[in-house]
This record gives sequence, structure tokens and C-alpha cells, in this order.
Amino acid sequence: MTLDNHASRALPSSVQELTDVLRSDGYIADRGLSTALYIALTLGRPLLLEGEVGVGKTELAKTLASLFGRKLVRLQCYEGIDTNQALYEWDYARQMLQIRALSESEMKEDAVDKLFSAKFLLERPLLEAIRAGDQCVLLIDEVDRADDEFEAFLLELLSDFQITIPEIGTIKAQSRPIVILTSNRTRELHDALKRRCLYNWIGFPDPAREVEIIQARIPDVSEKMANRVVAAVNRLRDMELAKPPGVSETLDWVAALDALGADELTAQSADDTLGSIVKDRDDLELVRTNIQEVVSSV
Repeated sequence: MTLDNHASRALPSSVQELTDVLRSDGYIADRGLSTALYIALTLGRPLLLEGEVGVGKTELAKTLASLFGRKLVRLQCYEGIDTNQALYEWDYARQMLQIRALSESEMKEDAVDKLFSAKFLLERPLLEAIRAGDQCVLLIDEVDRADDEFEAFLLELLSDFQITIPEIGTIKAQSRPIVILTSNRTRELHDALKRRCLYNWIGFPDPAREVEIIQARIPDVSEKMANRVVAAVNRLRDMELAKPPGVSETLDWVAALDALGADELTAQSADDTLGSIVKDRDDLELVRTNIQEVVSSV
């Protein structure tokens, strides 16, 4: 396989090769995730990643796009999202200009039909990904935030890699994009969607893996500091916090401590940088009250 990060790269030929390739770009995947991803890539199937907030679900799609030289097409889901935001819109301004440009003799019976042709479509992420095919990675992020109707709308795309536009017909991908869906499990997804995907749960990493992630992402940090921060983060996760810190917050905390020039995790340095690891007011007060216990436990 080609090792040029700036060119299109062939898909790995084994789970271990995929794990190593991800690691080369700073993404530390465990055996379970690497295996699920390898099968998804090999079979051309969408991969649904569920797990805690900030454990690297979205980051995996970004890493895949970077590694394989593909464009990242991201659809950020939210409550109320519909096909206009996700699939396409008609370019009404161009259509109006076209109507005005037509002479009376040109206003034939099929003139209106021609106004609803492909050249008047404004691409949104899903249509863009269908047209790009294997030149892109499609990230459908936080699909659990969308409603049931939108989830049902995705079924045709996930099963056949095609979409239907009433005025034009069915547009099918000439080749299959890599498709990653993420969910923070704010609600249960329907079985019909899950059946169309391979599945993997990403939980918080064990301490050794989290230290490895820190060292891969922030190589200047000492192993001692990385170990102390990870131990403190795990102590925070054991507390009854509304928003337990994810790996992304762990990395933010290390970066904040480094920015202050702290070479030790003390009660003072921890308190100064709590805003990088704790993101809820009540949690902040609870942790601040117990900051000495958090630090002394490492």
C-alpha cells in the first residue's frame, strides 16, 4: 500500500495493519474498534459508533479522511433537521433568472420540468457524498439528536447508497464512500437503522491506553504528568458528575497545564485549569470542593 499521506491510500489488508496506520496518525484504537472498522471497510458497510461523549468517535472519521486522502463530508445532526439541510435544496434564485430569460415562445410545456434538473440542485452533505463515492468519508454525526422521521429517511442511503429526489429520480453512488455514524445515546436508535450498520461501542479507555493517547497527541508531555492526569481524570469519572470528562477533555487538561508551564499536578494547578476538564457549573463546584482528594489520589 502507498504510504504517501497526501495521496489516495489503499485500504489496509489486515486488522493489525489498520491499527498501525491509525496509530501513525495519532489515533490509538483498541482491537475491538480496529476489527469492527476493518470489517466495515472491507465489506463496504456503514459503521455505527456509540459511546460516551469525547471518546474519539468523530475523530475517527476525521483520521480516516486524512489517512486515505479523502474528503471529509460531515452532516451534523440536530433536532428538526430535514432533507433540505441534509440532502439538497433547489437554487430558487437561478430558477427565477432562468424563467425571466425564457422568451414567450420558449415557455413550452416542458420548460417547468427543465427548471427541476440537476444543474439547479444545491448539494448538501448526503448528496455530496453520494456523488463523491469512494473519494470521501461521510460522517453522520450525533444521529441520535435527529428525530424518527429523519432516521427513517437515512435507511435508503445506508442500505443501497442511493437517494431519491422526486423531481429527478434515484441517484446512486458509483462507488461506496466510507460511512461513519456516531451516537451519544441520548435516545435509542431504531433497529432498522442498526441493521444497516456494523456496530461498535467506544467506552472510556483504560488508564494505560489513555496515557498512550496523550503521548501520541501531545508528545512533549512527560510520562509522569500523563500518568498523574489520567489517574485524576479516572477519579473524576468515579464521582457523580453530570458530565464525566471524556478523552478530549483529558487532552484539553494536559494542554492547559502545559500552557501554564505546570510540571506537577497540584491542587493549585488543577484548580487553575478545571475549566478545561469540567464543563458544568454544579460539577465544577463539587470538584473544587474535593480538589485535594482528587489530586492526592494520584
